[in-house]
Amino acid sequence: MNKIAIVTDSTAYLTPEAVQKYNIHVLPLKLHWKGKSYLDGVEIKPRDFYTQLGNGAPIPTTSQPAMSEFLDIYTDLADKYEGILVPLISSGISGTVSSAQAAAEEFDQVPVEVIDSRITSGGLALVVLAASRAIESGADLSEAARVARSVSERVRVYFVVDTLEYLHKGGRIGGASRYLGSALRIKPILTFTEEGTIDALERIRTKRKAIQRLLELVEEHADGHPIYAGVVHAHAEDALQELTAQLNGCVSCKELHQYELSPVIGAHVGPGTLGVTFYADGK
Repeated sequence: MNKIAIVTDSTAYLTPEAVQKYNIHVLPLKLHWKGKSYLDGVEIKPRDFYTQLGNGAPIPTTSQPAMSEFLDIYTDLADKYEGILVPLISSGISGTVSSAQAAAEEFDQVPVEVIDSRITSGGLALVVLAASRAIESGADLSEAARVARSVSERVRVYFVVDTLEYLHKGGRIGGASRYLGSALRIKPILTFTEEGTIDALERIRTKRKAIQRLLELVEEHADGHPIYAGVVHAHAEDALQELTAQLNGCVSCKELHQYELSPVIGAHVGPGTLGVTFYADGK
């Protein structure tokens, strides 16, 4: 058994196969909707969520796990592992990192390294998978944390939403707010800043042109290097398959994963969102 445990949050929305292969421990965020609270990806699944949201249901609110939940999982893992690595959703859009850090400060049974990925979704999944491979190869806690931080710094995330309404109402719109007035006429390419907040990179006139621009951005930043990549979507399966096929045709992918955005992330970006996240190997 590996000596280092990995704990991440549900916004990475890792495949069940990856979770099982690397024995990753996932702590769900919470979705508050229509008078009820749900554990992200556990008590509410993306397909049902997006179908209801697209039919005019109110926009949910979300919340991070409590400090006590992180303390509980740290305590459970301390009997089996020598250290715990905790790569999480960006502190720029969630308080999850704060909860994890507060718990780590109260915990002394084994060392805990909390990593603020400054991204989420498929980007966070790439960080978790890179750290998991390092641990499987024998990395100790400091080495695995170094891998996680390195990948976090190198990963790029670009995505396009059908409407800025969800980001605006959820308070995560960041610098993209300057495009609110023209939201019906454009499809801005959005990204994460170095501080882990969301900002608009470029304004594009149509969804199809936006998808083409996503591919161009990948090519530009890969610069001829093979990449580790993930394609993400929120109730946009056809567009996902098209983007995946085109991505495979324009760059060399060492790994290419497909992820559905978890309901907690979908609540802030809305149905129809499509994105790509990647980092270049050896760059």
